[in-house]
Amino acid sequence: MNTLDEIERAVKDTAHYVSGNLANHADRSAGENPSGEEQVGGDVWADDLFFDALAHIDGVGAYASEERADVTDCGEGYSVAIDPLDGSANLASNNSVGTIIGVYDAPLPASGRSMVASIMVLYGPYTTLTVARSDRDVVQEYLLRDGHSERWGQFRLPEEPTVVGLAGKTGERSDAVNAVAERFERDLKLRYGGATVADLAQVLEYGGLFGYPATTTYPDGKLRIHFEAAPLAYLVEAAGGASSDGAQSLLDVDPEGIHDRTPTFLGNEELVEDLEAALSE
Repeated sequence: MNTLDEIERAVKDTAHYVSGNLANHADRSAGENPSGEEQVGGDVWADDLFFDALAHIDGVGAYASEERADVTDCGEGYSVAIDPLDGSANLASNNSVGTIIGVYDAPLPASGRSMVASIMVLYGPYTTLTVARSDRDVVQEYLLRDGHSERWGQFRLPEEPTVVGLAGKTGERSDAVNAVAERFERDLKLRYGGATVADLAQVLEYGGLFGYPATTTYPDGKLRIHFEAAPLAYLVEAAGGASSDGAQSLLDVDPEGIHDRTPTFLGNEELVEDLEAALSE
């Protein structure tokens, strides 16, 4: 079993446990993360679980988390960047959350072009795991249940877009983003719930566009490059879609710091190209 196999297996096992025990750790507050955002108890708990599962694998050289200020040195090998519990603010209303993992063949910070694998877990009515790897030709999706993973098959973004979800308040977004959002929303079903994994899962299932643009509150975008934007871009592009920061692929964004953010757009290629053209005018 190679290192990517071990990482994938460890994530599956840990995600099983998270899925079954999350209700016990959905505290309303647990301080702030390094980005100054409020943590819930589940954030810290999930981070500890994934650290214990991943940091001690031979071939994992570094562990970086949205919940930790610095990269943890684990030895020699791949760098793992993780958002242990994406969308944790939704726990209070009992809505879906997820886990996002990027595996980089480079020290962090690094661009998404250094990535060799991406894993997305969705804890919804049932738990699914979607994985893209450089040593596979397809994106694979699994159903996690009863302590086992069941392969659902190969995953490909639908050619016909159906849904769109663009974050941010209208008054905080640029006029260009508002104009293109209004145009997309005339033709596509509006789907935005505020949890990145859950929102992107709808785009992956039905085709469309998910985005978190720059806003006055988040002038650099809200999503972190290492933990969210680049891993999800890697997965979406491997599934036949496209990604952008508004001008280029998210895999080409070159972060200076481990917690750097970026505007993020993910989905069908024609919609991403349409958005880039609109923002460049």
